[in-house]
Amino acid sequence: MSVFERKLERINYLIEKLKSESSSDVLVVVEGEKDAKALRSMGIESEILTIKSHGKNLVDVIDEISSAGNREIILLMDFDRRGRELTKRLTKILGGMKVKLNLNFWREFSSLLNNDLKDVEGMVKYIETLKRKSGKP
Repeated sequence: MSVFERKLERINYLIEKLKSESSSDVLVVVEGEKDAKALRSMGIESEILTIKSHGKNLVDVIDEISSAGNREIILLMDFDRRGRELTKRLTKILGGMKVKLNLNFWREFSSLLNNDLKDVEGMVKYIETLKRKSGKP
């Protein structure tokens, strides 16, 4: 099995796991509308909150997340420097508010993509590229 096939298999596994977990009462938080669109195109059906849209500032977003009640919050920021900083900030603030955060997907995608990809919105194209390189339809 090639490196591309292994990476593709792992990404598909994570996407299936995300689909499964997000089918329950989970809120997925991403940076922008294009990130949300990419997740939708991969079959993620849960509620998705975008941080950089509709003129929201970080305080508004934190209020919205903290008012989500006892729901699990999956943070899936981009994988670049800014996304890492935002994840760190949100984790610190929301963790202090006892919000149930899930960073597992962000950590796993981030380490798996290993600087090949900087944002969530590029995942669909990245998966297509891996399929092409591995000879998968």
